[in-house]
Amino acid sequence: MFKTKQHIQKVRPMGTSSVSGFAPFTSIGSTLRADRMGLYKQYFKLTQHALGIKRTENTKNGIALQMLISQPISHGHLSIIIIGLFTLAMGIILSSIPWLDYIILKNLRLKEGSISFQYWQKPGVIRLTRVYIFNVTNPDGFLKQGEKPKLKEVGPFVYREDMEKVNIKFHDNGTVSYQQKKILKFVPELSVDKNHKITVPNIPLLTLSSQSNNLGWFVQRAISVMLSMGSLKPFVNITADELVFGYDDSLVSLAHQFYPKRKKPQNKMGLLITRNGTLSEVQNIYTGDTDMQEFGLLARINGRETLPYWSDAPCNDLRASEGSFFPPRYFTNKDMVYIYDKDVCRTFPMQYRASGRKHGLDYDLYTSADNIFDSVDENPENKCFCPGNEFCPPKGLQNISPCQYDAPVYLSFPHFLDADPSLSAAVEGLIPKREIHESYFKIQPKLGVPVEGKVRVQLNLRVEQAPFITPVKNFKTIIFPVMWLEEGIDELTPQIRRWMYLATTFAEIACPLMTYGFIFFGSCLIIAVFVNAYKSLVFTKKSIEIGMKNLRRRSSVLIAAPNRFITRRETYTLLDFQDVDADGEV
Repeated sequence: MFKTKQHIQKVRPMGTSSVSGFAPFTSIGSTLRADRMGLYKQYFKLTQHALGIKRTENTKNGIALQMLISQPISHGHLSIIIIGLFTLAMGIILSSIPWLDYIILKNLRLKEGSISFQYWQKPGVIRLTRVYIFNVTNPDGFLKQGEKPKLKEVGPFVYREDMEKVNIKFHDNGTVSYQQKKILKFVPELSVDKNHKITVPNIPLLTLSSQSNNLGWFVQRAISVMLSMGSLKPFVNITADELVFGYDDSLVSLAHQFYPKRKKPQNKMGLLITRNGTLSEVQNIYTGDTDMQEFGLLARINGRETLPYWSDAPCNDLRASEGSFFPPRYFTNKDMVYIYDKDVCRTFPMQYRASGRKHGLDYDLYTSADNIFDSVDENPENKCFCPGNEFCPPKGLQNISPCQYDAPVYLSFPHFLDADPSLSAAVEGLIPKREIHESYFKIQPKLGVPVEGKVRVQLNLRVEQAPFITPVKNFKTIIFPVMWLEEGIDELTPQIRRWMYLATTFAEIACPLMTYGFIFFGSCLIIAVFVNAYKSLVFTKKSIEIGMKNLRRRSSVLIAAPNRFITRRETYTLLDFQDVDADGEV
């Protein structure tokens, strides 16, 4: 039952006299309407509070339910709805467009001020070149007794390569030109003694004697007399540092004076003598501004779109990376990349093998293509490496004489890995091992940046026996291993590694969480506002139903009690919900 506080007073009903006894029925109806109005007022007050509707002078005595929606909403609730809609829209938009790829590509393209430009222009990574030299332990036995050359690997002789791009110039066609500046510094703590004496073939002498076979007999005899007077021998005893960075040789000095400019060698004999200083080559690469399929690839060398060493394709193809960047496999979906090195006269095809992870960074593993050094019989495309009637080597060898001043130098993998067995059978002391003699690159697939890479090649001298050249007449025809080297990087700098981790591993996790977090958060805000309003409406509706039910019960009591005076002003206090049962009973 409602607890009712009544103020009873004698009232003169309109159009009647004040008498005792049975109250008119119209007075009872008026009382019911007044009581209902009191309940509605409480209903509207609760609704206004739930929806945040401001109370004004027009709403002091209640408002119509149909006008409820049109009332001004509080700034707090409105702000929540706007924030919810904004975050929901942002989440939907970000989940439907590749915005992360756009940001990565924007910072990956080569342009002044970008992160990739700083890494490319002056990498700062520790780039090491390790040199291993084959010391001949039985030179006399080989020359006089016909023994196989006995080789003993000496090394490593380690040099740190500080590299920088200079004379940089950007072009409107999406390329940038530059020159390489390299400085090799010996690292004694990682090396054997660089002054250690070794015995190696006399490369200038054997080059001249091998080429003399194409000359007439009288010319060969004249060369023989000249060489004999100079006391030249087929083997020289020098230090490792001299072999790498140069030693005085009379034949080289002579060639330096009289050879044409295009083929003129240095004034000293050294296998890596041209690696120090600013290289003469002007390289031009794609910046990625026009197409990521060409990102990091060479466009021209000294203005040429093909390699100058070979006349036919595919040997003269230039579309390769110089080693800093590769077209990202994430965008190209290609399983082959190419790398160019001036000292090997060609582009190296590297084939995708597997995927892995290092220091939290994903990488694709590439190793040398299976057919890179195939013979012409197995791979006819390699025919252009031995044009005309030149010697076409067996499997495992590559002619690189055009970039070695026409010296008969041939390239192979260290210790004749994957080469024709006849090559290693001609010497003693070679033990090929794939894990230490194979070239490889580990490239981050989304950025195209190498996280680790090693190029391992061996330099061999092809010697043809020259029976009319006295100093070398006993030197048999052979592919003679001279040295092998490994160049590359083991680790990136912490700064580069951190940038790559944020751009790939971290971003791939954080960005979806942020995107769908926006959707979830925005949806929750909007739902919370409407749920709160709905609960308030349900609460007040139940309150009115309970009040109306008890009001009807009160009306029946009034009608049954004719001796009571009814007043127009009665106030009602609604019971708390916990005091009312399901039927509205106390």
